[in-house]
Amino acid sequence: MNSVRPETDSQLVEVPAWLQNGFHGFLRPYLRRHFDAISVDREDQPKESDLAGQPLIVFGNHPSWWDPIIAHFLNRNLFPSRQFRAPIDASALEQYAIFRKLGFFGVQLNDRAGAAQFLRTASAVTASTQDVLWVTPEGRFADARDHSATLMPGVAHLCNKLSNGHAIAMAMEYVFWNERLPMCLIRFSPPVSIADHGHLDKPQWQSLIEETLRRTQRELGEKSIQRRAELFENLVVGKSGSGFVYDTFRRFKAMFTGSRFQARHEDRG
Repeated sequence: MNSVRPETDSQLVEVPAWLQNGFHGFLRPYLRRHFDAISVDREDQPKESDLAGQPLIVFGNHPSWWDPIIAHFLNRNLFPSRQFRAPIDASALEQYAIFRKLGFFGVQLNDRAGAAQFLRTASAVTASTQDVLWVTPEGRFADARDHSATLMPGVAHLCNKLSNGHAIAMAMEYVFWNERLPMCLIRFSPPVSIADHGHLDKPQWQSLIEETLRRTQRELGEKSIQRRAELFENLVVGKSGSGFVYDTFRRFKAMFTGSRFQARHEDRG
């Protein structure tokens, strides 16, 4: 990916290609060490070619500390020609300034001035067809099955202002199936065409955004409960095995029974 040009908003800075490439060279093995798999529902996966030349917003639930890192990884895999952009708590960005060079921008949480700054910066992102805005409108960590939070209105405001583009809901869950490490399961909604909903006002956009995200979460939850790996495409497959002690007993059992030891309990591809 080439270096991204600086945007007009001061919150957005140029992202050096060498730095971002180096980050992702580190990120994939890091994720492999911590997850059994990062897997995307095969149904309704977004295709970058279908979304080219128009603004793009991905809005998701916020169950974990891992969310922004995995979002960056997903952007690289699903939208490789677009630059990742996402808000992050301004105090955290001061502590980890390197994140600014990876596409994050600071937002003062629970502050009217911070909300106004978010809208200015997010508007600069959505004015570019070279970027993707990733945002978690719940505004707080919330269990993947807890749909009680009222979503913050930023996404609805942006969609109401735009004349074209797409908004895509992303549901995420972190689950344990048959291995020692957790899985990250992801499902995307079909793209919501902003042009096709130009008649909506902001409250109607807010209802549509909330209903789309919660429906996508429910659909992912139903597939998660089924525990069927074939319904998902693996973007990362982690290290095999259940840990030293447990695997040692399993190796002895395989040796005495003459069977072949297999670290995984199931085939993850």
